[in-house]
Amino acid sequence: MAQKPSIPKGTRDFSPVEMARRNHIFDTIKSIFRLYGFQQIETPAMENLSTLTGKYGEEGDKLLFKILNSGDYLAKANEKDLLEKNSLRTTFQISEKGLRYDLTVPFARYVVQYQNDLTFPFKRFQIQPVWRADRPQKGRYREFYQCDADIIGSDSLLNEFELIQMVDAIYRELGIRVVIKINNRKILAGIAEIVGAADKITDITVAIDKLDKIGLEKVNEELMEKGIGEAAIAKLQPILLLAGNNAEKLDKIEEVIRQSDTGLKGIAEMRNLFGYLEILSVRTEIELDLTLARGLNYYTGAIFEVKAKDVQIGSITGGGRYDDLTGVFGLPGISGVGISFGADRIYDVMDQLKLFPESETRSTQVMFANFGTDEVNFVLPIANDLRSKGISAEIYPSADKMKKQLNYADKKGIGYVVLAGETEIQERSVTIKNMKTGEQLKVPADGVDTFLNHA
Repeated sequence: MAQKPSIPKGTRDFSPVEMARRNHIFDTIKSIFRLYGFQQIETPAMENLSTLTGKYGEEGDKLLFKILNSGDYLAKANEKDLLEKNSLRTTFQISEKGLRYDLTVPFARYVVQYQNDLTFPFKRFQIQPVWRADRPQKGRYREFYQCDADIIGSDSLLNEFELIQMVDAIYRELGIRVVIKINNRKILAGIAEIVGAADKITDITVAIDKLDKIGLEKVNEELMEKGIGEAAIAKLQPILLLAGNNAEKLDKIEEVIRQSDTGLKGIAEMRNLFGYLEILSVRTEIELDLTLARGLNYYTGAIFEVKAKDVQIGSITGGGRYDDLTGVFGLPGISGVGISFGADRIYDVMDQLKLFPESETRSTQVMFANFGTDEVNFVLPIANDLRSKGISAEIYPSADKMKKQLNYADKKGIGYVVLAGETEIQERSVTIKNMKTGEQLKVPADGVDTFLNHA
């Protein structure tokens, strides 16, 4: 017996119902992006490894999916490296390309490559899948979609404010209650300076970014493993446990890091951003979280993370300011800020909370039953007229028993079935059956669209 086919762990197939729901998410996000003047682009699924490596930190580089070179990929491999099982050196000899890890680095490459064709500030959005060789678990997949919006070529904090507005609008439209957590990498850099571990800023941010996942004790253990001294770790404790409202937190942290020019710049940026929020408030809760670090190395300023209030799941949106990303591709001095919506996690949240509109899962509004050749010839023009008016309609393909036809309509969630036999043809009418209530109503053949529009 042939083995049942399967798909790789961490990937999924999507049914028609799931695709309808996913498209509801994508369409909602796209509509808000476009309202704020963002234009859509796409980039290839695979990039050169030289483009991807070194942009996500050591942990991120380990999660890159590499693609073997075409043909005899071992021909150019160093025999000594193979014998020594030196996987790191061998990888770059047998693989020149990899699947994209996120959409931000490919976007930076795109900006540099097409800089002469773009108008800056350039506002782009991109909705495509990304791949990470992570351990699959609930809410974490190896293949998943990101919905990114970025503004590049401007360092104005109005851009950060605009992104917060879009987050607020999108989640209110989707019906998800969220909290937007905000921090600034300059503040984190200032903290590292004050505790005497400025050279360990990456290790500190990677560790404290895990605070809500692994707890304070485990974070302290990781800091120690990274070579951060006990005195520095002790100085970090009151900062990690800082409480109060946003203004109070800024006042307290300003006292702690007042000797750090970099840290004070971060505080000034946060005060500016909160000033915009006071002028034009958003309904979504916004929290200054000084433990928020976001592990990606390219962030240099404000950072964002969005958590669902009613479902236990990781962040469903994240992003921040990256002032130096295009510099690694030969275009220094171009500031950018962006945000990424995790469509798959958003789907899981909406599914768990039953937030999807029932209408989004219906592919067909009305089905015409099939009684034979004459009856089909009668309803063909009616069905075609409905489609021309934006009403989705289908004709059952064969004159099967009525029970089978109605069962088909019921399983597909079709709301109405049109019945047209000899009597209806003579009267130039049809009988419309409501599949939910079972009620039937006879209407003129040219009045089906009017009935459906008012049903």
